[in-house]
Amino acid sequence: MERAYNFDTVSQYNAFNNHETLHPLVSIIDFSKANKRTGSRMTFGLYCIFLKEVHCGDLKYGCNYYDYEEGTLVFISPGQVLDVENKVDFYQPIGHALVFHPDLIKGTALAKTLDEYSFFSYNTNEALHLSKKERKIVFDCFSKIENELSHSVDKHSKRLIASNIELFLNYCERFYDRQFITREHINKGILERFEEALNSYFASEKPYSIGLPSVAYFADELNLSSNYFGDLIKKETGKSAQEYIQNKIIDIAKNKIFDGSKTINEIAYELGFRYPQHFSRLFKQRVGYTPNEYRNLN
Repeated sequence: MERAYNFDTVSQYNAFNNHETLHPLVSIIDFSKANKRTGSRMTFGLYCIFLKEVHCGDLKYGCNYYDYEEGTLVFISPGQVLDVENKVDFYQPIGHALVFHPDLIKGTALAKTLDEYSFFSYNTNEALHLSKKERKIVFDCFSKIENELSHSVDKHSKRLIASNIELFLNYCERFYDRQFITREHINKGILERFEEALNSYFASEKPYSIGLPSVAYFADELNLSSNYFGDLIKKETGKSAQEYIQNKIIDIAKNKIFDGSKTINEIAYELGFRYPQHFSRLFKQRVGYTPNEYRNLN
């Protein structure tokens, strides 16, 4: 039977991995100190960034699986549940992790920007694959935090630790930008599938039954998290996924407007708008003319 664990405090996770708690809200974990274990289900109330050096089973988040191999970083935020599946034999975990409680950063500059690090909401096929040079930078960042933890806690500790975590996350953001470029062939395939899914959506009855499609809808169709999908589309096209969808809507709308047998209201409903005035407003914003004005011009 699969074992289940809840980790709401840093000390709980330290104990699970045979680590001394040097600070109640943050820890650098060396998994080689942990006891051998089998696959398990873990619920986190913490922020965790894992760098594993050994394959330890299929890492499942929600209904999907991480693209999780040796030398990859995985980002977990509070409330997420991870399953390590297909690992019934005992194994020795090897690698490192940065773990911190949300309370650590309250009142710091990082608290204001943490939501901007969208990779905490990435899930399937979205782990960060590190080069050797990047792994060295990760270890350097971990070492700086660990060095701070070796000092007695004083009035500077919180700010210095939070600043070093922010530095680490900024590097991760740079590494992800690099990965979007180096895995461009994969990204191109996703963009093509997105375009196909858009065309299929508007050629079906879904605009009537579902309405206007959302970014989350297409992310789910492509088995990606909304944040990763949005970031990928932005990197590939220079437009947000929402803008890309709206461009498709306007492009289809222009063709439909040339069909004089349909009213503007009918076209709006065909595209999935619940209220025709919302369609007219979007069209005017994007084209510079109302649908009727555009029809008369052309």
